Amino acid sequence: MESALRAAEKDAGNALLQMIDSLDVIQEFSWPYADAPAQLSDRLGIHPKHCVYGPVGGETPVYFIHEAALRIWQGESEVAAIVGAEAQYAVTSARKQGAALAWSPRDPSAKLIRGTDYLHRMAVELGVASPATVYPFYENATLAAWGQTPEQARAESGKLWEKCSSVAASNPYSWQQQSYTAEEIASPNEANRMVAWPYTVQMVANPQVNQGAAVLLTSRGKARQLGIPDERMVHVWCGAAANEPADYLHRDQYVRVHSQEAVLEKILQQVGDLGRFDQLELYSCFPVVPKMARRTLAIGADTVVTCTGGLSFFGAPLNNYMTHATSAMVRALRGQQNSIGLLYGQGGYLTKHHAIVLGSHASATSRLSADYSVQETADARRHGVPALQMDYSGPASIESFTVIYRKDTSMSHGVVILRSPHGTRLLAKVSSTDQRSMQVLTSMRNSPIGISGHVSIGTDAIPVWEISQ
Repeated sequence: MESALRAAEKDAGNALLQMIDSLDVIQEFSWPYADAPAQLSDRLGIHPKHCVYGPVGGETPVYFIHEAALRIWQGESEVAAIVGAEAQYAVTSARKQGAALAWSPRDPSAKLIRGTDYLHRMAVELGVASPATVYPFYENATLAAWGQTPEQARAESGKLWEKCSSVAASNPYSWQQQSYTAEEIASPNEANRMVAWPYTVQMVANPQVNQGAAVLLTSRGKARQLGIPDERMVHVWCGAAANEPADYLHRDQYVRVHSQEAVLEKILQQVGDLGRFDQLELYSCFPVVPKMARRTLAIGADTVVTCTGGLSFFGAPLNNYMTHATSAMVRALRGQQNSIGLLYGQGGYLTKHHAIVLGSHASATSRLSADYSVQETADARRHGVPALQMDYSGPASIESFTVIYRKDTSMSHGVVILRSPHGTRLLAKVSSTDQRSMQVLTSMRNSPIGISGHVSIGTDAIPVWEISQ
């Protein structure tokens, strides 16, 4: 983090670090320090009046940048810094080798909040409490709603990710600097195993990286006072944010994300006729996220949705990816004429959504506003949430599903989100030995969404679903 901040200062061409009065640190997972903001401030020799350690969420960097810009705009701050870093690759490698890392001590009391801490007990027991196993519920539900076959949806994901890998290959800060074809990304094999249907390893975020990034903000007047030329400046225009219920089982459906739509629609409204973006960063932890976002933005399937490289190829430093994306967008926008870029980040399980617009020039129409939440708009679109009935047995149809795979490429089991004839919702397991049901779930020609079957309660109190005869 210190190195990234010093690099940002050098990039600005001015001694800004000693002027920092606002410091936001993105929450770490790989090596959580005791009071990282204080330790970092000590290393830099600064005493910021605003010194905050971030909450969990991939949207956090966007939120911090937006809030820092507002403090500067309101005269509460002069120079702000947002910074984060992860070293999961080094930590994992050391653990595998049984080696001790001679680093500053970890915080023994650090509480790293994960989905298993707040999701329903049945989701945890069935193994659908991690991002890699939850996002497929949205992928499989949306492809059916969009009238796609699983094969067509996988092809769309492959093409989208092919373009991401191409961007990553040309980014000197990427963890993987290699281009892949859509076929290489989408086709499962021993080197590109299935993780959770329909996602292969190449389609999921890669947190096994060592990466850090920092962003510095100040006012236009202060930048000019410091002698920073206009062509080096990139301006924060506007933004919007909203959230979904934290537990995905407490949402009304899986074919739309009301908060995402409300945020992106608000962005388009704010930029008006300039609603075409020269640069995009649509959060790309899993293909369904930018696939949904591009449809809301009404942009084509061939659009490049990243200026950074995406979380599969550039790397996924957990909560800090969007700080890297901001840095990449600043580099892309600098010196351009009348260019704008959209930074859209999200966190949790399509839970928290925040977007801001950056411009190569100051906006003549869009203005920062402290009232940037569109939560009321998102909530107004939400229909009734089905009651959970995990002890239900009887007929039930598939609302969404996934199949979880082991590292040896074998199927572990399927998991279905079901609706009973009474409208209640439950989770159920599909046994890997139930070949008929598994063949229906993993068909590339037809989506099983809406198919009926029967639920029975197993001896372990886990609901088990099988397709109707």
